[in-house]
Amino acid sequence: MPEPTTAPVPAPPSPSPGEGTGSAGPPTSTRGPAGDPTSADRRRGFELVAGGRHSDPHAVLGRHGGVVRCLRPNANAVRVVSGTAARAGGAPAGSDGAGLRLVHPAGLWEGPLDEQVGAYHYEVDYPAPGGVWTARVDDPYRAWPTLGDLDLHLFGEGRHRRLWEVLGAHPREHQGMAGTAFAVWAPNARAVRVVGDWNSWDGRLHPMRSLGQSGVWELFVPGVGPGARYKYELVGADNRLVLKADPMALSAEVPPATASVVTAAPAHEWNDREWLDARAGADLIGSPLSIYEVHLGSWRWTDDGAGGRRPLTYRELADQLPQHVASLGFTHVELMPVAEHPFSGSWGYQVTGYYAPTSRYGTPDDFRALVDALHRRGIGVIVDWVPAHFPRDDFALARFDGTALYEHEDPRRGSHPDWGTLVFNFGRNEVRNFLVANALYWVEQFHVDALRVDAVASMLYLDYSRKAGEWLPNEFGGRENLEAVAFLREANAAVFGMHPGATVIAEESTAWPGVSRPVYLGGLGFGFKWNMGWMHDTLDYFSTDPVYRSYHQNELTFGLVYAWSENFVLPLSHDEVVHGKGSLLAKMPGDRWQQLANLRALYAWMWAHPGKQLLFMGAELAPEHEWDHDRELDWWIRDTWRDHERLGGLLAELNRVQRSQPAMFEDDVTPAGFRWIDASDAAHSVASFLRLRPERAPAGGAELEAVPPVWPASGSDVAGVPPMVACIVNLTPVPHEGYRIGLPLPGPWRELLNTDATEWGGSGMGNGGAVFAEPEPWHGQPFSAPLTLPPLAALWLAPD
Repeated sequence: MPEPTTAPVPAPPSPSPGEGTGSAGPPTSTRGPAGDPTSADRRRGFELVAGGRHSDPHAVLGRHGGVVRCLRPNANAVRVVSGTAARAGGAPAGSDGAGLRLVHPAGLWEGPLDEQVGAYHYEVDYPAPGGVWTARVDDPYRAWPTLGDLDLHLFGEGRHRRLWEVLGAHPREHQGMAGTAFAVWAPNARAVRVVGDWNSWDGRLHPMRSLGQSGVWELFVPGVGPGARYKYELVGADNRLVLKADPMALSAEVPPATASVVTAAPAHEWNDREWLDARAGADLIGSPLSIYEVHLGSWRWTDDGAGGRRPLTYRELADQLPQHVASLGFTHVELMPVAEHPFSGSWGYQVTGYYAPTSRYGTPDDFRALVDALHRRGIGVIVDWVPAHFPRDDFALARFDGTALYEHEDPRRGSHPDWGTLVFNFGRNEVRNFLVANALYWVEQFHVDALRVDAVASMLYLDYSRKAGEWLPNEFGGRENLEAVAFLREANAAVFGMHPGATVIAEESTAWPGVSRPVYLGGLGFGFKWNMGWMHDTLDYFSTDPVYRSYHQNELTFGLVYAWSENFVLPLSHDEVVHGKGSLLAKMPGDRWQQLANLRALYAWMWAHPGKQLLFMGAELAPEHEWDHDRELDWWIRDTWRDHERLGGLLAELNRVQRSQPAMFEDDVTPAGFRWIDASDAAHSVASFLRLRPERAPAGGAELEAVPPVWPASGSDVAGVPPMVACIVNLTPVPHEGYRIGLPLPGPWRELLNTDATEWGGSGMGNGGAVFAEPEPWHGQPFSAPLTLPPLAALWLAPD
């Protein structure tokens, strides 16, 4: 049971920072000799402990041969009691404890203790109204370190892959005492104390010890268990006294409160073994991959019980999100950052608790339940990860020990000019270890299937968003951040090597080569890269009035020039529907019918295009206004406007048809899976191409060989699957009758999809579900068929 949290009389203030001892580490022995070598050393040790400035308080406090010492400010009396019998609190009847004497006015007590005695504890009398209040206190300073030399060695080398198990706060039983082991890296601090609920946030009571040159400070505190709030009180190298949240905390208070929270070992019982086993053997690059991006705090709200509305919790999301995503046919959800962050308006991209799922929506086990529910529904989970930068909040990582510890000291490397944030020092072993272990932590502890790394370009270039003279070149005089490159390769190799089937996705907006190529081939080692160029060009094109689109055909087709240089994801993310950019619907020209028709054609173009697909939540509703993180999506649209509601059905159909046609996903990353029919009809704003099963790709228009009777796709056998799909878009509001399209195979071709069908809100124009390819060469193909091209619509055809 924790000791008293308040004293009946006001506690004296914590000592002001004064001259410290530095952090050179503890003496050779952390247990100390039976007595002090000289009275001067004894007085010096007492003063440092009393002032909260001793780098090894265990050298003074605790048992030292036949002497025991403890620090109990404000106590009337202290007794040391041998034995391990637990007491619920208060002085036991007939206590036979040996009284200690006060040897320093700050509350340092000392007395004899037989060297043959094993376990012991203190009974401390505090003044109370009308008498004395007695507390039972186990001695933190009789405990050995909870970290081993190997842990410290690996951390110093940057190679501790399970760092979350040794740093941070971990409830456990240690040397017969139940409590919590605290450990924090602060190599330049002059002193570190752990403070929290159990000690009234009084740093005098629990000073920590420095474990030598590792820079790690450690203390086991008996009686502290899960749920306790805590921080570290540091006297930094700059001699400032600061309170810092634990960088390795596994949970935190609900913002705007900022304390860390001692977290119990995971108790969630996973039920996704079948999913994980299948993931380990999957070829994600050669599989359908469509992603529904979600901001948890604004997806859907519920009544708060007080007449208002609030976001869903992780558990409530687990009941609703999997069903919705499955109904739309998406294979994955991507969660915008769920790591703890103090400012909701950052959407999670300014992280202060890298190891703590945000407590806004529940506990870490609650988040595990959400991931588990998605996996059981057959939906993968991608989590946004932000190693590029971190905020300057005083309670978090910034100048953690009074120095630029996690960040670069020089602002030309350590300060981000766009976001006002700090940049990690990727060249420092411990910082790199902190981040690599964090990537592994989310994959291992929460079973996430992929990490999407934010702002990779800002990491790769030393001159990113900087003017001449505002950046420092690398050792070879170049602009590449070689330390960041090495870090990204290490992190990606660790994730892929330790968790088969998991992947890492880069949001990278430049032409850096080999982003999604393996490390052993000289690449950065990502599994996929967001295709930002495609996104910008495509949205520019679709935002253009159809009257002028004939002059912009290149924007529609240019992405196919470089489509196979990386393993691309085609993103229409949250960034495109915020900050005055308007919603996707608002970007589309024309009246409401034309806007929705444009949106349907855009989605069909996107799903047919080489690459994987990502849409931000709400795309299925086509809201009029842009996304607002402080309100839920406009779910009322589905019940009010039928044509908007049908958009969700179209997305489900796009995902369904794509999954049924291996030609549309099996080879997104080489030219063998794609062939233009005609990219040049700018006058009519028409474009057409083939998606092909690469091993059956026709050469020079030659007829494909016979289709095998069965084709495995997405874990199931699909019979009679065609070897190709033709995609044709007419992006004007003018229908085209008798528009001839070249095709490589003769005979009937059926319509797999027509975005102008009435069931999706279209006009109902089409080809009766099928067309017939005649032996008339066209577009370089040996056969062709006359088509009706509906207005602002896409057609998908397959040989029947």
